Amino acid sequence: MIDVATAKDDVRAYWAEPEGETKGGIIVIHEVWGLNDHTKDIADRLAREGYLALAPDLLSDTIDVDAAGALQEDYFNPDPEKRNEAQPKLRGLMTPMHNPSFGADTLAKIKGCFNCLYSQPETHEKVAIIGYCFGGTYSFSLAVNEPRLKLAMPFYGHANFTVEELKAIACPVRAFFGEKDENLMKALPELKQKMGEAGVDFEAKVYPDCGHAFFNDTNRFAYNETAATDAWQCVLEHLKQYVG
Repeated sequence: MIDVATAKDDVRAYWAEPEGETKGGIIVIHEVWGLNDHTKDIADRLAREGYLALAPDLLSDTIDVDAAGALQEDYFNPDPEKRNEAQPKLRGLMTPMHNPSFGADTLAKIKGCFNCLYSQPETHEKVAIIGYCFGGTYSFSLAVNEPRLKLAMPFYGHANFTVEELKAIACPVRAFFGEKDENLMKALPELKQKMGEAGVDFEAKVYPDCGHAFFNDTNRFAYNETAATDAWQCVLEHLKQYVG
């Protein structure tokens, strides 16, 4: 763990570096459960592929991430009774995230992480971002707000931007979704249209027979091994093409 200076406050972040040559840098943004072992494992996997990975802790100073993490399994539980118990509890825990300043402060922290990686000589000013759920949403956000970004790979994130805002995106965006993730599936056609009007190099891959959080191999109710394996290969291919 290291401290990364940002325009707002310093942010704690998990640092994973390759043993050999570094191909570039990548920011890894966690789910709403916070910076946990699953997110650190993704950073480690990317480091083994030659990328200097930085995974910031963006929630522990705002919500009780341990309490939120304890609700993760029941939140996805196929038993409706357990889901109905977990969902209002999670919404209550997430209330501080609705503060108007939270989004700007979080983006400032991610920008600080970008600057940290961008300034490392071994990344050659080549930095990408990947994020999941909460992190997927902020992957879209950094793409809109950082013209030096080389690649954005949001997994099941929201992109609530206008066409004019999306025009600021200067890098390819490769997004991943699960077919059963109903809210995001409803929003995807409009997102594709906006991205097209904005002239963004945007591709969305939708995996059948899975829903939200299909990449999370610690979530027995959400994880889909077939989709996750294919998505990981796509991630590596995109990184090779656009970062190094």
